Amino acid sequence: QVQLVESGGGLVQPGGSLRLSCAASGRIFSIITMGWYRQAPGKERELVAQIARGGGTNYSDSVKGRFTISRDNAKNTVTLQMNSLKPEDTAVYYCNAQLSPYSSPNYYANYWGQGTQVTVSS
Repeated sequence: QVQLVESGGGLVQPGGSLRLSCAASGRIFSIITMGWYRQAPGKERELVAQIARGGGTNYSDSVKGRFTISRDNAKNTVTLQMNSLKPEDTAVYYCNAQLSPYSSPNYYANYWGQGTQVTVSS
């Protein structure tokens, strides 16, 4: 069974930093992309940042220059370094991976973590 487990959320003051980590575990055959989405109260879930296996990245315009995504393919982990945090960054952050399990190596699907709360407030 494949699982994504996040860590690193919390409360931080505006201008501060947080680091989110996510580890994918289980019988994983291949991971194409890993990334982070977020959902604020009353809003739809949105892409924050995504990284491909080869290292190519994609960021939401609202976080460009402030957030950095990185990935360790050997460990199946993805990290989001968040700097210069703003109150509007407050949301539940979800780890995402497009991957195929050993049970279905040619079938890729989206897997999600349970979410971690990030609150930016003074």
